[in-house]
Amino acid sequence: MIRFSQDRTARASGVAPAAPAGGAQVIGGRGCGYLLGLLLCASPLLAESPFPVPSGQNVTLSEVLLDETPGELWVRFRFVAPAITRDSGSVDYDQAAPDMDHLCDALALPYLEIHAITPARVVISLMDRPVAFGAQDPAATQFFESYRPAGLRCIWEEF
Repeated sequence: MIRFSQDRTARASGVAPAAPAGGAQVIGGRGCGYLLGLLLCASPLLAESPFPVPSGQNVTLSEVLLDETPGELWVRFRFVAPAITRDSGSVDYDQAAPDMDHLCDALALPYLEIHAITPARVVISLMDRPVAFGAQDPAATQFFESYRPAGLRCIWEEF
């Protein structure tokens, strides 16, 4: 289910109906209730279901954050990707970078369109284990990329 809190956080957990009763409310929009549901609106989805990426690693949605702290709207898509683990992982940053590009183009942009969200930036994050947003975990491996949504493409933006 997607749960919205006071800090405008949408979190994925458990089984999410693709179209909850009355539709999902996301900043005034209506649509599928779960990020991946926008691709498969006819059936329920599991938050633990991996999303296909070029490297072949298992990548699952952890949460979607709407963040205005940078002074403009940024939408952060956070994924758990256990294969990027520092010591025993099979996917390094060079292999994961195309995955982040793909997640932005194939998943984030359709989500933004369906929910009529027009952010200045989209941030795709991969983490080897769930880490609370803003928390420090020196043992965790995390990769981040920032993009500017431009039509049907995400344009990489250097931090």
